[in-house]
Amino acid sequence: MALKAIIHKAQLQIADMDRNVYVDHAVTIARHPSETDERMLIRLLALALNLPADADHGTLELAKDLWDVDEPALWHKDLTGEIKHWVEVGQPDDKRLMKASGRADRVSVYSFSHSTPVWWAGLANKITRASNIAVWQVDSAQSQALAAFAQRGMQLQLSVQDGTVWVGDGERSVELTPQRLNPI
Repeated sequence: MALKAIIHKAQLQIADMDRNVYVDHAVTIARHPSETDERMLIRLLALALNLPADADHGTLELAKDLWDVDEPALWHKDLTGEIKHWVEVGQPDDKRLMKASGRADRVSVYSFSHSTPVWWAGLANKITRASNIAVWQVDSAQSQALAAFAQRGMQLQLSVQDGTVWVGDGERSVELTPQRLNPI
């Protein structure tokens, strides 16, 4: 018998001063049995950091990357179905990223493992010809602290200013500073 997804619900209050995005966003997460709390919360972080201010041109949504190898962790499709933004979580290989860069206007990667520097050293030169890929590293200690917020029902406040993200649930908070690994 195959294991089923675990459903989590999150109510996000986002105040992103860097992008002038101020929204409340409800999201239902079908968490794959193999997905950790840490990875799930990094997906939520990526959603919050890239969510458009309005849905006039489509919106960013969770995809089925752990179920379907042809999908990312998140994607923003416009109203015609064209992929505007492809978001990966973890450490994808260069072939996957190059394929994504041809399918989407923008590609973002959020890596959160302590082995990110080793992965990036082997990947950096292989994706230089794709100018639409942005690779971000979330410090592993910060991502592990973020994982502590994982619950079946979450109410999280995210504030972003000058590249620093504060995530809180009313009782505790964590500060994260994603670092861009490739030049702008």
